[in-house]
Amino acid sequence: MNRRQVLTGASLAVGGVGFMLTLGWWRSGGQPMTGRDLLPIPIRDMSFSLTDHNGQPFAPSQWLGRPTMVFFGFTFCPDVCPTTLNDISDWLADLGPEADRLNVALISVDPARDTPAILAEYLSNFDPRIVGLTGRLSELEKAAADFRAIFEKLPRDGGYTMNHTAGVFLFAAEGQFTSIIDFHEDRRFAIPKIRHILT
Repeated sequence: MNRRQVLTGASLAVGGVGFMLTLGWWRSGGQPMTGRDLLPIPIRDMSFSLTDHNGQPFAPSQWLGRPTMVFFGFTFCPDVCPTTLNDISDWLADLGPEADRLNVALISVDPARDTPAILAEYLSNFDPRIVGLTGRLSELEKAAADFRAIFEKLPRDGGYTMNHTAGVFLFAAEGQFTSIIDFHEDRRFAIPKIRHILT
C-alpha cells in the first residue's frame, strides 16, 4: 500500500467519524456520546428482518462478502431521496463494471406507505441494482439503531412527512463501517470513497 492510499484511507475514516460525532451529538440532545455509540455496528452484528421490493425476506447477513452502500429514505420524499438516488445511480454508472460488486440498498423509513410494490415502482426510475427494503416499524427502528441513524414522522399539510438521516453509509465486504457520503457531496469525493470499499 503506497503513501497516497494510506492518506486517502485515513482522510475517509476521519470524515466519516466527524460526521458521526456530529450526528451523535444531535441525537443525544447536545450531550456528548463516545466510542461505539457513534458508529454503525458491523453488518455481521445487525439483527433486523425486512422485506425487499420483490417481496422476498431480507436479513443483513445477505450483504456479507460484498461492499455495501445503504441509504435511508422514503418514496414520498420531495427532494432529498430522489436527489440521492439519482446521485447513487450516477456513481454506479461512473464506476462501470466495478459497481456490479456492490450491494446497494434503500431502507424505507415510511412503512405505512412504502409497501414492496410501491418501492418496486419507485425504484424503477433509478439504477436497477438499487434494492428497496421495508417492513414492520419495529424492525425499521432496529435497522436505524444499528446504523446509528434517525427517523421521525412530522405533521405536514394534513398528512405527514418523514425526517431522516440523509447520508449514504459505506461498508467493506467484511461488514465493517468505513465512511459516509453526505447529502450533495461532490462526486470528486464520493467516488473515491466508494472505490475505497471496492479495493
